[in-house]
Amino acid sequence: MGIIINNSSMTPIYEQMVAQIKAQIMNGERKEGDSLPSVRALAKDLRVSALTVKKAYDELEREGFVTTVHGKGTFVTSANQELMLEEMKKEVEADLEGAIRKGRSCGMSDEELNELFQIILED
Repeated sequence: MGIIINNSSMTPIYEQMVAQIKAQIMNGERKEGDSLPSVRALAKDLRVSALTVKKAYDELEREGFVTTVHGKGTFVTSANQELMLEEMKKEVEADLEGAIRKGRSCGMSDEELNELFQIILED
């Protein structure tokens, strides 16, 4: 399935899975109607608990990326472009917040950060 788990990451395994599956859906690797591996099969493949995979699938379903049909499996839902765009915007916002925190931690002023941001925007 192309999911890579980083056991030394501070990010919980299920969150790593959710992020990677969402990315696959958003970049078109997984399309509407595509089935995801069964909970047991993916757990075995990744060598993680089935409960961890179930938690990831539940989160993806809660966010509207997949739907689970009892006895049939878990499938990618119709691509909600607005949902995917909003998800990407949240990621950009988080990245920008991280960059601002990093800049402030090394003593950069808001003016310096803004100036740097404007320079980068021009490229």
